[in-house]
Amino acid sequence: MLFSFKRLSVLFFLLAATLLGGCSLFETAPTPVKQTVVPDHDMVGAIRAAGDREKSVIDVNPLRDPGVTALQDMAKNDEQAGRYADAAGKLDQALKFRPDSPDMLQDRAEIAIRLKDFATAERLAHQSWSLGPKLGPLCARNWQTIVEMRLQAGDEAGADTARKWVQQCHKAGVPRY
Repeated sequence: MLFSFKRLSVLFFLLAATLLGGCSLFETAPTPVKQTVVPDHDMVGAIRAAGDREKSVIDVNPLRDPGVTALQDMAKNDEQAGRYADAAGKLDQALKFRPDSPDMLQDRAEIAIRLKDFATAERLAHQSWSLGPKLGPLCARNWQTIVEMRLQAGDEAGADTARKWVQQCHKAGVPRY
């Protein structure tokens, strides 16, 4: 009887091993995850350089509210010190007072990039552009932000389209002789 019990337990073990081994036959292959592209350059630097390069005849500078300007200045200081979350908080406070300020929305988009919140950065750049002058340095910064976000997402076609929009931000002056 002991011999048949051992034989039965070995048979049971082999059956269990076979069933567990068969489960792996129906396993689905994991779907590849598209990794985001990590840029090897300073995205915010490229965005600000696009605004600096834009020498359009149009350059709209909105009137400043002293309280909001103080928050913007403190946010700039926080950014320069590497305190990006603090800078974002101050810009968010300023945006509560002036929610339709295109320049502050763009500044906040650039801080969102520093915080690696790329979806928010692109959304804010679009919002800034829709409220802004659609020409000049701010426009160039808006669209360069979108270029950088599309490149970061691996969307080369979207980046090419956004590059064309950067070029459309330029308004040449009247030649004077």
